Amino acid sequence: MQPLEAGEPRTIGAYRLLGRLGAGGMGRVYLGRSAGGRTVAVKIVHPHFAADEEFRARFRREVEAARLVGGEWTAPVLDADPDAPVPWVATGYVAGPSLDRALAAHGPLPEASVRAVGAGLARALVAVHGLGLVHRDVKPSNVMLTLDGPRLIDFGIARATDGTASLTSTGVSVGSPGYMSPEQILGKGITGAADVFSLGAVMAFAATGRPPFTGDNSATLLYKVVHEPPELGALPAGELRDLIEACLAKPAAERPAPEAVAAALGGALGAPGWLPGPLVEEASRAAVALLDLDADTSAGGAGVSAGGGFAMPHAPYADGPSGPVPFTAASYGGPAGGGFGPPDPAYGTPGPGSGPGTGPGTGGGAALPGQRTAAEGPGRQASVRVAGRRFSCTLVLAAAAVLAVLSGGLYWLDVLPGPGGKERDLADAGPGASASASAPAPAASASSAPNRTGSPAAPKGTRQDVPKELVGTWKGTVTTARLGLSSEFEITIRAGRVGEVVGRDKSVLAVLGTDCSGDWKLSSATDRSLVLDTSGGPNPAPGVCSDGSADERFSLNTDGTLHYRSGDTPAGNPEGDLRRSP
Repeated sequence: MQPLEAGEPRTIGAYRLLGRLGAGGMGRVYLGRSAGGRTVAVKIVHPHFAADEEFRARFRREVEAARLVGGEWTAPVLDADPDAPVPWVATGYVAGPSLDRALAAHGPLPEASVRAVGAGLARALVAVHGLGLVHRDVKPSNVMLTLDGPRLIDFGIARATDGTASLTSTGVSVGSPGYMSPEQILGKGITGAADVFSLGAVMAFAATGRPPFTGDNSATLLYKVVHEPPELGALPAGELRDLIEACLAKPAAERPAPEAVAAALGGALGAPGWLPGPLVEEASRAAVALLDLDADTSAGGAGVSAGGGFAMPHAPYADGPSGPVPFTAASYGGPAGGGFGPPDPAYGTPGPGSGPGTGPGTGGGAALPGQRTAAEGPGRQASVRVAGRRFSCTLVLAAAAVLAVLSGGLYWLDVLPGPGGKERDLADAGPGASASASAPAPAASASSAPNRTGSPAAPKGTRQDVPKELVGTWKGTVTTARLGLSSEFEITIRAGRVGEVVGRDKSVLAVLGTDCSGDWKLSSATDRSLVLDTSGGPNPAPGVCSDGSADERFSLNTDGTLHYRSGDTPAGNPEGDLRRSP
């Protein structure tokens, strides 16, 4: 958790803010406290989204849906104001580690704990599905481990099945790679069975320490989810494995209902001993840490008016009404992984050493047979990864690959394994490819070889602002260096100085509904070229949107076109000529 900075609000509605838990593409999440002492997570959207009436309509609809959901295995929605100048929603704060953080620190859970996690989540889905809703983003970072049982959070992309499907034009996130169901990836009709598939993937992760589907990049990962069996080699044969395999069935109709999953897992949820000792200690520390938090009243900051708020019925808490289940902005335009707030993992334990929305990544976890588990005490220490920002060049590989998967095009490209085809090693197209960095070429040189291996510091320019010749909207086709995948690219460049945001791309992955668009800062400039920086911010859709690059180059050609060359290796180093749009 980060302290509040100058200019950030100190109150939102009736809630005092204690610190910032994280930020994402759609807004920010703060830790707050009500007048009655309840700790909450308060989520506000970015002001420019608040000006979008369709966005507000989706926000209101999602709040109305979320407040209907009850059940002891979800977190409560306490308050919201979709009509405020800056819309916000307050949810109950869950003190405890998320499942992905717990496994990164302590290893896989013992079978009894896995069964308890699965049973609790299944019962949460019974409540959700009973109202005609679908969560759509059940994943380890949205599962919190508390002393009295698991909690399913971030009801952000849940949608009433009878009326909200039309509100999808602004980049709706439909899930997180590796935990999405095949029908989500293929853009088919979504039912509660999609959540059951995700539940099976979460249980597999809890039991083995690694997702059931892995890949060097999002294209490979999504292909495996649709076409290949889950990787459950570390999971012993038996009833639990059989149930997980049933949940991960490719045809939605073959998956068990949440009620059947809960019945099969059985057991007393929340009973003493359901969590291993190390996690009991961690959850206890998280709860105690909240007692020492207090708002910093020394720094100035504007509050956000409560406005009319939302009167949530049937309040189980003395300090505020409730309709249990949390809500985030992903369903109305946010990228996978939550939309706003800590992108992944979910907001969770504050305490000494907690960073700004940091947490271990979940992709490609490394739990193997024989490794330590949480029950054995302190296990391996995972490195903490801070997600960076994501922008249009990141779609060149992911979007083209995903679209090709859906059309069978990757067989033709010989990128993914297909009938009678060979597998191509894509490892050097992933994040690990940037192991070294070469010296950058001058920004004005359009013919120099692009940097393929990293994002070194940008060279010094001869001016401090954007030349007027480069101001405008530019469009064109760019092609990745490694695989030759092509996609359309668009960026709008405006006047500005070094260090300022001078550009914004348009990067919406229509297949997944993921919006990777973002702001580009000016690093250096000459009279005919720019070096822009797209790195350094949160990535709300890891695996789909890349982390960007500090070496995004634009230079004017003699024919008036603009040559673009990206230093973003995970995105495939896209390059091409752009034309000014009228």
